[in-house]
Amino acid sequence: MSTAIDIAIIGGGNAGLSLASELSRLSVAETVCIFEPAYKMKKELHWSLWSDEKQRQILKQAIKGSWSQWQLVDYSRSVVRDSPSYDYTCLSSAKYLSLCERQLSEKMHIIPKAVESVRKTPTRYVIEAGERSFSANNVYDSRPPSVRPNSLLQHFFGVEVNIRKPMSTQQIATLMDFRVDQSRGLHFIYVLPFSSTHVLIESTMISQSVEPQNWYRNAIERWLNEREIMVESYLSEEVGVIPMDDVIPCDKNIPTIGAASGALRRSSGYGFSYINQQASKLAQQIKQHDYNVPNPISKRIILMDSLFNRVMIEYPELGPSLFMRMAEALNGEQFARFMLGKATPYDWVRVISAMPKVPFLKQLFHV
Repeated sequence: MSTAIDIAIIGGGNAGLSLASELSRLSVAETVCIFEPAYKMKKELHWSLWSDEKQRQILKQAIKGSWSQWQLVDYSRSVVRDSPSYDYTCLSSAKYLSLCERQLSEKMHIIPKAVESVRKTPTRYVIEAGERSFSANNVYDSRPPSVRPNSLLQHFFGVEVNIRKPMSTQQIATLMDFRVDQSRGLHFIYVLPFSSTHVLIESTMISQSVEPQNWYRNAIERWLNEREIMVESYLSEEVGVIPMDDVIPCDKNIPTIGAASGALRRSSGYGFSYINQQASKLAQQIKQHDYNVPNPISKRIILMDSLFNRVMIEYPELGPSLFMRMAEALNGEQFARFMLGKATPYDWVRVISAMPKVPFLKQLFHV
């Protein structure tokens, strides 16, 4: 016999638990099951966003670091930005998910089983998980999607370390340091100083192929050696691959949320803010009995990001200068708005004006 529920959420990561916690916050009456086999084993990852003061208060228990300044660096200059409205903020994924869990109402239930199959009947969905069967009016699938061959990817390897001597720039988050090997694609070092001696350092590539793990590790070691930064102890490692192109959901017949629905920004890989905006809007719609998933990112942004990515693929040598030009064209407030998908028409004009025209015109009809 199937257990009847109103809503099934497949996956208890950022998208799934954010939606469930928003439904709880709005006191939505539906019964909800979140299917997540690994929820007891929360791996520590770093999720970042530009946040305002209100968001930082809401996310306070999950914040690992927050910076009023951020920078992009190449061999000729550094572009440092700050904003009166936004800080660059890094969250502990494990603490964020735990925060969401604590907010779940008594109508929300986490099922620690993997979904084995979903079958759509004329009126409901039938879900098989473990040895149990569930029937739901609505299903939202947040399982990680796959990508097509030769898709553009952002891939990285990072280490969280304690260093021997304090950093002089602990108040600045380094989003991109391009002073590294560019021979295999767009490559940069990402640095978040949680304190003067506690640092996250990631070697990040934007290309169509993932490198062996030692390649990223060696890049980090060279970056440290060139700056005479000595590691006292290694605390953790982090590895990931983020699609920056069209994605393929696990099941095309099930409504998707989160990354599976295209909530990762194609030009940057940032997704936390878009996923949470989608979860908030969907929860509000469900409260009004509208169960359609809202688009996480506008078609205009997708089009512009796709064009940007085409240029990076066809002209990889331009990669660092494209990001540096964008950073120089915008002040901190505009930069944060642009990354959050809240850019004004004037912000877009400044970015477009800063880009080299010929490469973009050549790729315009290929997106």
